[in-house]
Amino acid sequence: MSDKQRPSFHVALTADFFDEAGKPKFADLGLSVFDRQPHVGFSSFTHHQPVIRPDQINGSNGVVVLTPQVTSESIAGCVDLLAIGRFGVGYDTVDVESCTQSNVLAMIATGAVDRSVAEATIAWMLALTHHVLAKDRLVRTGQWHDRTRYMGCELRDRTLGVIGFGGIGRQLVTLLQGLGMRQPVVYDPLVSPDRLKDLNVRAVTLDELLASADFVSIHCPLNPKTKGLIAARELGLMKPDAYLLNTARGGIVDEDALYSALKEGRIAGAALDCFEQEPVLAPSRFADLENVILAPHSISWTSEMFRDIGRAACQSMLDLSLGRRPNGVLNPELFGQTAFLEKWARVIGLSNRQSLQL
Repeated sequence: MSDKQRPSFHVALTADFFDEAGKPKFADLGLSVFDRQPHVGFSSFTHHQPVIRPDQINGSNGVVVLTPQVTSESIAGCVDLLAIGRFGVGYDTVDVESCTQSNVLAMIATGAVDRSVAEATIAWMLALTHHVLAKDRLVRTGQWHDRTRYMGCELRDRTLGVIGFGGIGRQLVTLLQGLGMRQPVVYDPLVSPDRLKDLNVRAVTLDELLASADFVSIHCPLNPKTKGLIAARELGLMKPDAYLLNTARGGIVDEDALYSALKEGRIAGAALDCFEQEPVLAPSRFADLENVILAPHSISWTSEMFRDIGRAACQSMLDLSLGRRPNGVLNPELFGQTAFLEKWARVIGLSNRQSLQL
């Protein structure tokens, strides 16, 4: 291969996208975005490490990350690294501040998970209110006549409370239209109430949301402000027939307080897709409770979601390689920094940073 044909922009994927034989674990990682883009090459890390090491990056210009952490040490000395792209929308495993200090963009797949997480949340709302797990168990164990103990309720005339009103929360509200629920209530201090007027939702305080909602659905990121956001006091504000759903991140909910509230019947139930410590490799204490549905941080996983995340992540890398500003950047202030712009232009072979499309 001549120098002219050799890829000039290299993207690496962390090893956990692939099995031991090197085959992708998922049907579509979005790599087709790089088809007919001879200037872009890609490969995978040879070994999985819980924290990325600088030698794994090894001159790559972009890294798409599934589960490993990205720390300041991960990117130390990676002079040609332009971006870390999280395969998803959560970024608590990425040290964004260190990325900024090292002139490295931190990116997420904005919008790619909205539909799938919203659908999964609705599935859980229905499963909880109709006692799906309990009724399944009655048939499996021959307890048919115990069915009168499990009278369910409809979503009709119930109130949804959404904590964190980004793309997922908005999609959830949209999909629930037509089911006869009351006007949703929303808590998100980062969203102006004026922006919510056209969305048929009502902005409230967190305490008001917890006291009025029949379903409390968490869709905010985990950060220092949201860690422990839902603890004993907050759970005590919820109605005894209300349900808590967490598809966001473990750590937002105090698990000790939640376990006590569920065991003592102070709230009706919960659905948990994420936990303070992951992976959960021993039976969870929540498994002893009948009013809980559990999933291994994958309730929203669909082929469509992974395809959309992959395409978004790869498109952002392709845009960078072409000198175009990508979507989903968490530290956009770098686009105003001369050092980053000069680095970007150098890596993709532009003669000056004025040629970049900002």
